[in-house]
Amino acid sequence: MLDIKYILANQAEYAEVLKNRHFDFDLNVIAELDSRRRKIIGETETLKAMRNRKSKSADATEEFDPKAAKARIKELDSELAEVEKELHDYMMTLPNKLSSTTPIGNDENDNPVVRTWGTPREFTFEPKAHWDIAEPLGIMDFEKGVMLAQSRFTVLKGMGARMERALVNFMLDMHTKKHGYLEVEPPFMVRSAILEGTGQLPKFAEDLYRLQNDDLWLIPTAEVPLTNLNRESILEEKDLPLYYTAYTPCFRREAGSAGRDVRGLMRQHQFDKVEMVKICTPETSYDELEKLTNNAAEVLETLGLPYRVVNLCSGDIGFGSAKTYDLEVWLPSQNKYREISSCSNCEDFQARRMSLRYRPADGGRPVFAHTLNGSGIAVGRTLIAIIENYQNEDGSVNVPEALVPYMDGITRITR
Repeated sequence: MLDIKYILANQAEYAEVLKNRHFDFDLNVIAELDSRRRKIIGETETLKAMRNRKSKSADATEEFDPKAAKARIKELDSELAEVEKELHDYMMTLPNKLSSTTPIGNDENDNPVVRTWGTPREFTFEPKAHWDIAEPLGIMDFEKGVMLAQSRFTVLKGMGARMERALVNFMLDMHTKKHGYLEVEPPFMVRSAILEGTGQLPKFAEDLYRLQNDDLWLIPTAEVPLTNLNRESILEEKDLPLYYTAYTPCFRREAGSAGRDVRGLMRQHQFDKVEMVKICTPETSYDELEKLTNNAAEVLETLGLPYRVVNLCSGDIGFGSAKTYDLEVWLPSQNKYREISSCSNCEDFQARRMSLRYRPADGGRPVFAHTLNGSGIAVGRTLIAIIENYQNEDGSVNVPEALVPYMDGITRITR
């Protein structure tokens, strides 16, 4: 959520942000609602002041009806509650501002490449897609996933399930032992207020799975519970930054993605991910974004997977982010890079929604913290990248050297 004072004072500037993000909002609505709110508050305070003055004075010359004033104050309180709810609900649908280093563009084709790492392998045979490798190996069963649930669910078996588990442990060990994150195992279901805090609600409800009999939703990413761990709190600056990491399954309806990546493991309704979250001061948040991105990149480098980093443009960036780097891994079967991690600085956008503040070291008034999140990384997509980049002509798949200890010494997956 944005500061309403910023919008009212910088309406033209924020209108340009909305234009660049391809959002269509009438900002005059905010000014009108705020004006109504102020008018109601002003009338209420005037009536209360007159009532207090009358009760302290024996002067009966002033015409004032206490009963009528009481009734009017009650009406005004009700009107104020309605206006404030309407204003709050409208503010909750407005996207974040953009960093000055976020490029202006229309879509993913306008995302500039920041850097690349590794050289895509030159095959002496025609590389296959991961589904054409995994099914003959008996490590993925797409039909059983559909039979048990529906499309975009998959069953991992044998060495497929084993490598998925190995990747989770490998990633968690790297982030906790080398990068200094605190490992957390959060609930996989959260309340509506928690999703509002990170920005998934109310705008993206159709992308989420909800338990009909409870105020609980399946999490779309561990970012949601991790970022909310300190909601409605005032932290101390000396305790920042806070680093959290967690493995969780993630659940997304993938609304609006019909026809995209319908085959294989690329775009699932349920998938595994290791997430990283940071809470820090505004002065350090962009340095922390660079570190966060490097933490995710190190996973790919250690596994020997070629990748590139792109800076998401205004038309492609997420609702709550001010700046996002996407890491895209090389997939030989598609002869292109595909997203495997997003690392974002949300500045104080989420902190305002969840009332997350810190007290400056100089003893000043508490201010809103900055929150960051990044995939560290998407496990299923890493499995895809390993299968495709480490495939052999005979249909077997080599295990990346860094992963061998997590696979009990297994170096190759065969039929």
